Amino acid sequence: MSIKTARAEGTATVTIDHAACIACGLCVRVCKGAPLMLVDDQVHVDQARVFGCIACGQCVAVCPQDCITVEGRDFSPADVLPLPPRAERATYAQFHTLLLGRRSVRDFKDRPVERALIEQIVAAASTAPMGLPPSDVQILVFEGREKVAELSNDLLDWMRGIHWLFSPTMRALMRPFIGKENSAVFDTFIAPALDVFLQKRAEGADWLTYSAPLAMYFSTSAYADPADPFIVATYAMLAAESLGLGSCMLGTPPYAFKYSKKLRRKYGLADKSQQGLLVIFGYPAIPYRRALRRRLGDVRFY
Repeated sequence: MSIKTARAEGTATVTIDHAACIACGLCVRVCKGAPLMLVDDQVHVDQARVFGCIACGQCVAVCPQDCITVEGRDFSPADVLPLPPRAERATYAQFHTLLLGRRSVRDFKDRPVERALIEQIVAAASTAPMGLPPSDVQILVFEGREKVAELSNDLLDWMRGIHWLFSPTMRALMRPFIGKENSAVFDTFIAPALDVFLQKRAEGADWLTYSAPLAMYFSTSAYADPADPFIVATYAMLAAESLGLGSCMLGTPPYAFKYSKKLRRKYGLADKSQQGLLVIFGYPAIPYRRALRRRLGDVRFY
């Protein structure tokens, strides 16, 4: 049974060069779609088993003889790339240093982000893992302060239209139905944040997207794992850090896309797309001189 996504249905085609194959069985071990099997010391393909080939590419990635070709479900031989040797990859110390340097940046220089850097961010983000291939994650890029400002104004107009829902009276009426935790979030974050966003706009300041020169909205289809856009956004954020850019994840704006048909139409988002994440980018205006340690809520070994 093949797995359907927004961009693919049916199985990918798997071709084995039996003359080169040494029947080591590695491809069969990593194949969890399960079309590959060893029969009489030869790799066979049976697309009727379990999910058939979902084009994860695992078999191609482990084959020591380069004798497997997978094509379909938005995957082709051109997508198989050489893997850098272990010695050329980042060490844990290098990676941890990158993570220590990342901050949520909300003050940006009046300098555009070059298109080449945007393309590098997208290229890095495309390497993120996904629930099921091919990735259904979409990235909507707002390049330049004018485009980001237009987005910010559209989002703030929507927020102004629903502002009454978060008045003290409405919050009191909703409290029995939304629970203690949601009530606390509404009272201590959402309602005050809306007030600040709208007040600052009235004063001529942008406290929603912070006059960033670049923003990206990550979303995905109704078929996909809802975590997919958040993982891709994280990869993009770390790529930006490696390129000397600052970034900040914004969780409030995606609610506008979720609940406003007008905004979805304007920006070409599918009605059934899952709520995603907005990330702003730019060159930091203020240098950070220290890293900050954070503690998780809990770490337990069971």
